[in-house]
Amino acid sequence: MSLALRALVRGRVQGVFFRAFVSNHAHALGLKGYVRNLEGGASVEVWAEGERAQLEQLLGLLKVGPPHARVEGVEVGWVEATKGFRHFEIY
Repeated sequence: MSLALRALVRGRVQGVFFRAFVSNHAHALGLKGYVRNLEGGASVEVWAEGERAQLEQLLGLLKVGPPHARVEGVEVGWVEATKGFRHFEIY
């Protein structure tokens, strides 16, 4: 069953290559969706679709982030996948 993970990642997550980090890992895990910066400079939204095991791996990585990031919190929601994405993209 294909699921979707929506995560809001807060902390020092903009200007530290967080979106590229997420995109690289999502591609490696075979996930589809997107990552984007949110207004205010202190949060990133991730929407990823795929199998639960791969989504959970990505979630674990979101909680750590790349070397210069400082993740202060991750809000997570699970829903049924839309299957409306062909790739994983950076917005």
